[in-house]
Amino acid sequence: MELIHPRCAGIDISKRDAKVCVRIAGSGRSKAVETVTTWSSMSGQILALRDHLVAEGVTCVVMEATGDYWKPFYYLLEDAGLGLMLVNARHARSLPGRKTDVADATWLAQLGAHGLVTGSFVPPAPIRQLRDLTRTRTAITRERTREVQRLEKLLEDAGIKLSSVASETLGVSSRAMLEALIAGERDPAALAGLARGRLRAKIPALTDALTGRFTEHHAFLARVHLDLIDRHSAALEQLTERIQDLMEPFRPFHDLICTIPGISTVTADIIVAETGADMSRFPTPDHLASWAGTAPGQN
Repeated sequence: MELIHPRCAGIDISKRDAKVCVRIAGSGRSKAVETVTTWSSMSGQILALRDHLVAEGVTCVVMEATGDYWKPFYYLLEDAGLGLMLVNARHARSLPGRKTDVADATWLAQLGAHGLVTGSFVPPAPIRQLRDLTRTRTAITRERTREVQRLEKLLEDAGIKLSSVASETLGVSSRAMLEALIAGERDPAALAGLARGRLRAKIPALTDALTGRFTEHHAFLARVHLDLIDRHSAALEQLTERIQDLMEPFRPFHDLICTIPGISTVTADIIVAETGADMSRFPTPDHLASWAGTAPGQN
């Protein structure tokens, strides 16, 4: 079997520590020497591991993508020129002979030494930062939507059918009516009179919709939901501002894909963050679709 990396290391990572196998190929007919050591997942130990691998002359380091535990190791080792390779755990486990953490590390070192695995795409630091921001924004957007849904359920419980008449539960008019309800206003006509713009044409329907049994209990919970929604909205604004600042180096690509029908500014932000704005990393459109999670699975 062809030897690609005479000095290779395999790292099996867990939450608390990592088993590291350094494999040094023998000369002539002598067998390779495989030494396995255990290193803590604390940053200080990872930096010591980096020095150890450099001292051993390792040119390829293979590690599995195990949860998020691989990240401290990868990020602290990537600047040492060790030829890091993050591999899909499924690809390595599909091969026989893996039973323990020590065996796992040894097996990874053997696979890397003979070039039997390929590394996954790990974007550079600026793209990783963008990805953290866009994914956080997506998560908070979902949480905000859930909070709006909880508010709507509360209004249904109080017999307030505001969402049946107003298209936006948190529009300017709807928000004014909700604030008035929380403040103690219970007269449906007075509440409906707070409508603005085109919604004033629906004042009779609003009067009916705002006739309910909104109590102090509902007012308390509505205040809680609205405050949470406002906090989510403020966080989303901060995230969007930060994303736009970090997007500047990728602005030409970002603006170009925004011209594609159906791709909004937010979607373009996500595409840049997830792909790195470098399509050359994907051999075919199928590879890109698979990376983006839009390809159907074959199980």
